[in-house]
Amino acid sequence: MKKFVSGAVALVAAGWTMAAQAADMNYGTRAPYTVNQPLNAYSWAGPYLGGNIGYAWGKVDNNPTKPSGFAGGVQGGYNWQTGPWVFGAEADIQATGADETFAPWKFSNPWFGTVRGRVGYAFSNILFFGTGGLAFGELRGETFGLSETHTNAGWTVGAGAEFGLAQNWSAKIEYLYVDLANSNFTITGASNGYRFGLVRAGVNYHF
Repeated sequence: MKKFVSGAVALVAAGWTMAAQAADMNYGTRAPYTVNQPLNAYSWAGPYLGGNIGYAWGKVDNNPTKPSGFAGGVQGGYNWQTGPWVFGAEADIQATGADETFAPWKFSNPWFGTVRGRVGYAFSNILFFGTGGLAFGELRGETFGLSETHTNAGWTVGAGAEFGLAQNWSAKIEYLYVDLANSNFTITGASNGYRFGLVRAGVNYHF
């Protein structure tokens, strides 16, 4: 009996030692969402939510105005990861100060949003990605005290890089080209649309 008790104690002690050693290992992963990932690799899989700020510049079709200004908003999405390949979907909504007056016209883009797919390749905590999908937003025209607003849908494409800062935090920088399709404006008597580039930086919290 003494030998059995001694052996059991030794076995429990060994188990606690192994558990403690395993607990000390920093895998840098979010276990519930990690798939096909080696130990000690950063995981991009799972949902995330964040914010961004950037600068947009572009031009209005069939009009001399070139609206530009700062933009900021929120984004959210979900990633799936297989080895170094990361596939995801992301949506964002932005408020912008992009406008320009070229007498007698003023055009502005008060807001826009996108719904995009993302495909990337990860080097542990560094992710390079391409993105593209649907864009939508408002184009406002003004002249001689009259104003007219159209909400148009179009497309967007871009690329960027995201950096894992900690287990649940990442930072990104990206470029998007956005094409908000033309529509007929009564006040200009022309078909006007807004096409612009956007460079922005953001942070994400990964759940």
